Amino acid sequence: MTYQQLVASLGLVACSLISSPAVADMTVAIAGPMDGQFRAFGAQMQAGAAKAVADINAAGGVRGEQLVLEVADDGCNDEQAVAVANQLIGKGAVFVAGHFCFGASIAASAVYADAGIVQISPATTLPRFTEARPSSGIFRLAPRDDTQALVAGQLLASEFASSRIAILHDKTAYGKGLTDAVKAVMNDRGVSESIALGFDAGEDDYRNLVTQLSLENVDVVYLGGYHPEAGLIGLEMARQGLDAQLIGGDALMTEEFWSVAGPSGEGTLLTYPEIPREIEASKDVVADLEEAGLSADRYALTTYAALQAWAQAMEQAADPTFEAVASSLENGAFETVLGTVRFDENGDANVPAYVWYEWQDGAPQLRSR
Repeated sequence: MTYQQLVASLGLVACSLISSPAVADMTVAIAGPMDGQFRAFGAQMQAGAAKAVADINAAGGVRGEQLVLEVADDGCNDEQAVAVANQLIGKGAVFVAGHFCFGASIAASAVYADAGIVQISPATTLPRFTEARPSSGIFRLAPRDDTQALVAGQLLASEFASSRIAILHDKTAYGKGLTDAVKAVMNDRGVSESIALGFDAGEDDYRNLVTQLSLENVDVVYLGGYHPEAGLIGLEMARQGLDAQLIGGDALMTEEFWSVAGPSGEGTLLTYPEIPREIEASKDVVADLEEAGLSADRYALTTYAALQAWAQAMEQAADPTFEAVASSLENGAFETVLGTVRFDENGDANVPAYVWYEWQDGAPQLRSR
């Protein structure tokens, strides 16, 4: 189904930045990677935004006005994002759900701040996006990267406090950064690792590494790295009979992990933002999107929720000015497909949050304990 068919199926009139502007009471926009290697994420954003605008309009719109949606492609590029932001100003947009990539989000946020436009990113996790936000109108509906380390470090320091813990990283910025942060949280809570090692990513033989772990009699392996290496290390642990709990980060939330690890990956724990489609409040929207043959995945629902939160803040605000709506977002509570959303003084949301998943029978399942 094309995007034009999508919006038609939802009863929504939408226009892109290259089309003639539609006559509308109030213009809102989404901005993200609508083409190129990340276009699948852009498609999710489009599906969620189109559905949200259609639903909001069907319920009477916002402050008595109907919405029309602008769709902008930033290519996940900083300079293009700035150009897109300026185009959206020219289109009269009063709200932007975007951007997706952190560089684009940060670059565009300065433009929106100057123009007095509220921005809610449904995807940007880099702490700096809100820590250094240029105005009170910049928000996110994505978990901060540093909260992943907090969740993992707390588990190691509580559930595995008496265990022999190995900390492994693949020497990449992602892997080492994650393990350094996890280790700091764990150590701050009085729990020390038995061994900490770096390994080279891209290898196909981790016998020596696992032998070192076996000699240390480790009970837990926390691994900062990606799924290919994690899968191979899990396989080697099973081959050598090392019965240790393997724990990793969000990079293990991919079916390719299981394709490498196979049954040796059973029971592997990982931190990942709670999957929106598993939240009770999202069930009806998920069903509607899937019935239309559209994506109901993570960024469809976080984009839908961004529009919900903004629309409710507009209704709750004393007036529709930038200052009033930004204050409403910062101080209010909003019922969305992600559950009840609240933003703190930095613009960070309480949801979605990192939770624990466990690989079971070839699929990651929400951990019950």
